Amino acid sequence: MTSTRSPHQTVNERVAIALEEMGLSYSVHKLNLPNGDQKRPEYLAINPAGMIPAIVDHGGPDGKALSLSQSGAIIIYLAEKSGKLLSADAARRAIARQWVM
Repeated sequence: MTSTRSPHQTVNERVAIALEEMGLSYSVHKLNLPNGDQKRPEYLAINPAGMIPAIVDHGGPDGKALSLSQSGAIIIYLAEKSGKLLSADAARRAIARQWVM
């Protein structure tokens, strides 16, 4: 799993904390936003909107790579994939999701 982040944005910390809490292995690819790294073709291939954070799960569904952006969507995906942080109980799961959105 690769997590793309920028030292200039605190929203990145949400995904980093989730990855650590879930015990998922990952590497970090840092972007320099003032230099426009998020607008380079290689990053736009991962996230056409050029936004951070983003992840590439190289072992996504059906073994295919999956690119995701938006910290809430990333955290929910990781929680579902890992089976951690989201309760099986619908009410408790909804309460957890409200803190992510």
